[in-house]
Amino acid sequence: MSKELWISNSYAKINLGLNVLERLDNGYHTIETGFCFLEWADRFELTPSGGNNLSMTDPSIPVDDSNLIVKAVTLLEKEAGLKDKFSIKVEKKIPAGAGLGGGSSNAATTLRMINKIANLGLTASDLMELGKKLGADVPFFVKGVPGFATGLGTEIEELDIQPDGWIVTIFPGIPSSTPEAYQCAEPNPEPEFSLKKVLLEEEIEEWQYLLQNELEPAVFPRLELVGNIKDQCYEFGASYASMSGSGSSVFGIFKQDFVAIHAYESFHSLGFSANLTRPLFKPDLGIYKKTE
Repeated sequence: MSKELWISNSYAKINLGLNVLERLDNGYHTIETGFCFLEWADRFELTPSGGNNLSMTDPSIPVDDSNLIVKAVTLLEKEAGLKDKFSIKVEKKIPAGAGLGGGSSNAATTLRMINKIANLGLTASDLMELGKKLGADVPFFVKGVPGFATGLGTEIEELDIQPDGWIVTIFPGIPSSTPEAYQCAEPNPEPEFSLKKVLLEEEIEEWQYLLQNELEPAVFPRLELVGNIKDQCYEFGASYASMSGSGSSVFGIFKQDFVAIHAYESFHSLGFSANLTRPLFKPDLGIYKKTE
């Protein structure tokens, strides 16, 4: 007897600039940042099943109730009346703890896939609202287009800022604590340059003078390797390089393919997890059905 198999990809993101504007009384921070996608994705396989089951190829990631995929399923059961059960298999390509939004992306992919397969009838806006309950980045991944995030990072305006350049992303293999990075950051309510305007109007070659990730000064003294990799990106010829989010991943944007490929291969040969993303990359968020 054949069984349904549904597949989809769950993509990583990077932050194009990040301003920490204000530290709130509850310990959270208001920020502004640009989100764009990487051609670095986990592969999802969902099969209708007699009970819920999650397996992941990365054994370091727990598959219990702490996993955002499990939380997404539970949320759909509670908020959308989901009755169907699924076996979920995830082939992990995005490194865990890299600051590339892998967990949030996985949660968003779970919401989108189950909504379609179980015919829950939720709109994209409905899914984004649910996503906010799972994590600040989840609505961005639900929407699936580059955007400008403000507030706690959950308010996202669609913005055409996917770079027209080759993106080389490097994971140093060491984790960076998000709470610690924000705790050590110095909020600045009045940035010198408009982040949105820079991303929309300035050439990538100008970004290194106009954009900044304000979490870098909080991370680099503790994790020198992260800062060294950023410097190395510029030495390899990057037009712009930065830490993504709270780290520890670093990316460089290159205008020429052969320069980017050389940088990618060099980091890879040093043993780092690395990725190469094409200019103006658009993620394929299709959910495809196969019959086994």
